[in-house]
Order: sequence, then C-alpha cells, then structure tokens
Amino acid sequence: MTAMGVDVRHGIDLVTAFKQDSVKTRYGNWDELVDYCLLSAAPVGRFLIDLHGETKAAYPASDALCNALQILNHLQDCQDDYRELDRVYLPLDWMRDAGIVVAVLDGPVTSDALRQVIDRCLDGTEALLETARELPSFIRTTRFAMEAAMILRIAERLVIELRLRDPLAERVVLSKPRYLLCGLSGLGLALRRTKTTS
Repeated sequence: MTAMGVDVRHGIDLVTAFKQDSVKTRYGNWDELVDYCLLSAAPVGRFLIDLHGETKAAYPASDALCNALQILNHLQDCQDDYRELDRVYLPLDWMRDAGIVVAVLDGPVTSDALRQVIDRCLDGTEALLETARELPSFIRTTRFAMEAAMILRIAERLVIELRLRDPLAERVVLSKPRYLLCGLSGLGLALRRTKTTS
C-alpha cells in the first residue's frame, strides 16, 4: 500500500475493528460508538483519499461522512444485528435514559422509547454530516468530488427516511428514484464546488 501512497495505518485500524467485533457486542455511549467507527469506517475514506493523491486536510470531513454512513447502517440493521449477531450499536446510556433494554430490538415495531434513542443517534449523525459537507471542497479530482457529494446526499436522505420510517417494521432503504435524485443533487453540489475552486 505504501507504494501507492496509502498509509498502512488504515489497514491496521480495520483489522483492529474486526478483532473488536469478535469480542465487543455493546457500546456504552455515543463517544464509544464513534471511536469504533473511526476504526471500522473512517479508514476506508482515508484509503481512498490517499489512493487519489488528495490532501490529508480532507481526513476530518471524510471521517465524519464515513462514520455517519456506518451509524446509519447500524440503525438500518439494528434488529438483524441484535437477532443474528447479538450486537447492539445503540448507545446503552441512551437506552437507559429512555427506560428500555436491548430486548426491545426484537419487537415487531419501534416503541416510543426506542424512537427517542434512534432520533438521538440521528441527531448525532446530522452533526457528523455538518462536518462532512466540507468534503467535496477539499477534493481536487472532479470525479472523486462528485462521488463524495453523491454519497453525502444519500446519507442526508437516509437520515430523513430513518426519522420517518420504522427500522424494526421494515428495511429502510432508498428507492431507485430517490437514489437518482440524490445523485443529481450531489452532482450539482460538486459542480458548484468546482466553480468555486476554479
């Protein structure tokens, strides 16, 4: 990887995350969850930044986007993760605040208390996306900037969908038309970035 300009640290972090998954099935608070995402998700973005020869100044915004995507995936899969792997990525302190235990994830629908926890996770995700919105402006390669902008728009829409829909009652994913709209919106964002930086 070093020959391609990619820091070997990214691979080490991913291996660390894989090892952590084999022994750790609960996360006590939001910060602990984000720390996990910094090992399991952020290195992927950093790998791509290095591979494209982009500046490390893009790392923080990339980390925020990758971490947000990881948390959104955890929310989409919260029931399957619990039932099939006995893993719970919702912060346990927020669940205690809401007066619930992890077994609620086995229910057919999301209770009001569990909805409070999911919404707190989405609030935290939106804060990450606020930082992530800077990412296209850090990327010099137009195509790469477009991809980043499209992914950002998809993440923003998933936040909306997860606020409106029940991840226990259904698999919350974007429809093909919605993906297309996110792609077009991301393309517009990247083009505006190109005009601003040119």
